[in-house]
Amino acid sequence: MLMKKRTIKKILIANRGEIALRVMRSAKEMGIATVAVYSEADRNAPFVRAADEAVCIGPPPSKESYLVFDKIIQVCKDLHVDAVHPGYGFLSENGDFAKALEKAGVIFIGPSPEAMHIMGDKLAAKEAVKKHGVPLVPGTEGAVADLKEAMAVAKTISFPILIKAAAGGGGKGMRIVEQESELKEGLERAISEAQNAFGDGSVFIEKYVAGPRHIEMQVLADMYGNTVYVFERECSIQRRHQKVIEEAPSAVLTPAMRKTMGEAAVSVAKSVAYVGAGTVEFLLDSNGAFYFMEMNTRLQVEHPVTEMISGLDLVKEQIKVAQGEELSFKQEDLKIDGHAIEVRVYAEDPANNFLPDIGTLTTYRLPQGAGVRVDDGFEEGMTIPIYYDPMIAKLIVHGSTREEAIARMERAIDDYAISGVETTLPFCRFVMGHESFRSGHYDTHFVRDHFKPEVLNGNDPEAAEAAALVAALLHEERMKVPTLDASNAHAPSPWWLGRR
Repeated sequence: MLMKKRTIKKILIANRGEIALRVMRSAKEMGIATVAVYSEADRNAPFVRAADEAVCIGPPPSKESYLVFDKIIQVCKDLHVDAVHPGYGFLSENGDFAKALEKAGVIFIGPSPEAMHIMGDKLAAKEAVKKHGVPLVPGTEGAVADLKEAMAVAKTISFPILIKAAAGGGGKGMRIVEQESELKEGLERAISEAQNAFGDGSVFIEKYVAGPRHIEMQVLADMYGNTVYVFERECSIQRRHQKVIEEAPSAVLTPAMRKTMGEAAVSVAKSVAYVGAGTVEFLLDSNGAFYFMEMNTRLQVEHPVTEMISGLDLVKEQIKVAQGEELSFKQEDLKIDGHAIEVRVYAEDPANNFLPDIGTLTTYRLPQGAGVRVDDGFEEGMTIPIYYDPMIAKLIVHGSTREEAIARMERAIDDYAISGVETTLPFCRFVMGHESFRSGHYDTHFVRDHFKPEVLNGNDPEAAEAAALVAALLHEERMKVPTLDASNAHAPSPWWLGRR
């Protein structure tokens, strides 16, 4: 099929913060001019200064700025923009926005509106992929009509079950029901939460997969039917069903499993004639069986770990595909190089149930060195706006092995100096040192099973005992090397000093 190639000379990034900056950097390396749109709360943000042109589109609330189609499209017309990159969040998976851009003659850097609509509805997505032989978790094929139907389904597939919002994401409208007596309340709460969050109270039921791992496959597809998978990311370390730590590749997938899951992901993409970069998410159970969860029709927050192990720039690939170019590589050309880990640095207090801790970054110094990458959108002295997601940055490291990557991440976290707000860095440091993570034997219940806030405050007896043993061993080793200058051996790291 012949496709008309289109040259993109100017891109508007319909987003903010670190993802806006990240897209701008790739665009500029391609010789493409960039336009930032921003709310009044982001007036002094780095991404605004980094753009070639910038336009304020409204007050701080996103519903009055970043989510307003008409304002963004008007900027496109005024500044003669060729294409819009939506980043992630906000309008990135909004098919109506993509259609409005198309009508205005502006390229949407992403999949078709039709693909977004199908994959944005979990029930429609399951129906689409079922025809391609992709494994699905046992459950309902449509929305549950009432409690009676829910009870019949639950008894058929057996408890525990998972109630999920059809239009949901981010853990909203999701309830685990362990037994029959909890079903009524769980169903009512899931429907209410789904209605409030998405304006759609439709929910469906799946068998709850105990002790699962969250594995996702990166896919890339062009307009000519060429589709590849760019390996997997392990995203099992989560709080409130939202990811905090990701790594690539997974510590548990064999080459054969990777190939099987990757080919299934390609089938999912082809089921909706997908074009661009997308992510197919799977649950992997303790027996090695995997099940399709959903497809995210956009760039993922955790895409840098895939870039680190593949050598690809996923944003550049998105832009090339949007211009009508064919993928310049085939599946057999892609190889895994080393191991990468990403931790999300949120302005949250992990010692207080990960509640947001908004404030001013009175100290903000980044870690440096080989194999360390920081994608962020803040500078020292900036205040984190209360209107948006509290993510400050993404800290990514790459090593030749998983062990080296873990060690590098520990060092990078210790070198990351932040004060003025509590962050998730102490929690991430805890995870890096935990035996379950280091051995690769962990699942989505890591926080529930292994994390207690006391370990961050030095009040956990088990942690104290382990620390004492490690200290004793270190002391013994130092005694064997008398020439070692250990005067600063116990000096606190900049990360620790940076804690408020």
